[in-house]
Amino acid sequence: MTVTQNTFIRAELLSFAKPPGAQDRPAAGSVEHFEDGLLWLREGLIHAVGRFSELSSELPAGVDIIDHSDKLIMPGFIDSHVHYVQLDIMASYGRQLLDWLNEYTFPEECRFQSAEHAEVLSQAFLNEMLRAGTTTAQVFGSSHAISMDAFFGACQTRGLRMLGGKVMMDRNAPEALLDGTTGIQDTERLIADWHGRERLGYSVTPRFAPTSTKAQMDAAGALLRSDPTLWLQTHLAENRGELAWVAELFPDSQDYLAVYERAGLVGPKSTFAHGVHLNESMRERLAAQGANIAFCPSSNLFLGSGLFDRDAADRAGMAFTYASDIGAGTDLTGFATLKSAYQVGQLNNQPLTAWQGFYGLTHGNAKTLSLDQKIGQLKPGLEADFVVVDPNATELLSRRIRRCSTLGERLFALMMLADDRAIFETWANGECQHSRDGLL
Repeated sequence: MTVTQNTFIRAELLSFAKPPGAQDRPAAGSVEHFEDGLLWLREGLIHAVGRFSELSSELPAGVDIIDHSDKLIMPGFIDSHVHYVQLDIMASYGRQLLDWLNEYTFPEECRFQSAEHAEVLSQAFLNEMLRAGTTTAQVFGSSHAISMDAFFGACQTRGLRMLGGKVMMDRNAPEALLDGTTGIQDTERLIADWHGRERLGYSVTPRFAPTSTKAQMDAAGALLRSDPTLWLQTHLAENRGELAWVAELFPDSQDYLAVYERAGLVGPKSTFAHGVHLNESMRERLAAQGANIAFCPSSNLFLGSGLFDRDAADRAGMAFTYASDIGAGTDLTGFATLKSAYQVGQLNNQPLTAWQGFYGLTHGNAKTLSLDQKIGQLKPGLEADFVVVDPNATELLSRRIRRCSTLGERLFALMMLADDRAIFETWANGECQHSRDGLL
């Protein structure tokens, strides 16, 4: 489907203006819901949102209106931590984190020395991401600069808002993956070529402390100090074996987080994946510096890493985002991420409401990633990134939805039962970029 200057879509509309709270009923003013709404797009932006009965009178005569009256439109889902280069090793026999890296991840990422392979995988990953209803992600490449040239180029062609970075690693990995003295130079060149270009942003990306020397992490910190518009992404406290390894490699460090603090890598645009095994001091320091943890529930369950403690994060005032962590994660869809997050919460006696989940997947992730002035809500002036959800996509889902009497019940049913079949369309930058029925 090619978008003209104005596009009008009639559907049920749902967006979040602020955090809904932890109660079964969302906080007053947090939910913006139009059972019969109109979404008005103009040149890639949301021009107006409201009740169809009110906005339709303002439309030019004779305009075409896309009728999705039986569908639900939400802001596009946002994935705060994902490895596009691991798409082809999803569902590899799990084991634990360090075994996973050595047996699957490192051999797979060696393939990204090939520009052709990187280009093919970039397109395949974006196809799957859009099929899953995700319009923005913070993405790890491999240690090869070409992996991000290919990825950013594919995103630019599609007009996607995306964050990403080349992995930096100069030790404790196969020789073919070590970037040595070129890691910083390649990163600087990628920043110059891609950061701030159209809808793209660069995340400085040391893989994690064990695979970067102090010199490389210090250089990464210098990059961040030189340009506060950059993002930072790495891993932290995912697995107990990882913590023991970090303690061995950095015996003078107070704890794992202090390794990153000394390098200047902790700040308001820093995302640390996992954070399963944090102590109170680490949570409080992350909160004080405005950094966030990417909560990766399906990956944490798959690799047996542990259960992320949302309540402890809230008590410390520490921000967290929701992420798939493909390829250790088991599904690209935001529905699956929230389903796993609910299950982790149940094991921790920390129930997750659908209000909390869908807020986090949209406005919450956007705000924490410093993207909320661009995306995350159905709000005039923001970029037109959204997903059209079909609540009748499967017979089972349809049967369950028919038994629901409230919006909250319907959202919870979607959170637990929906999959990529429920993504009827995915729109980004005002254009339909995925259609379940293939009608573009």
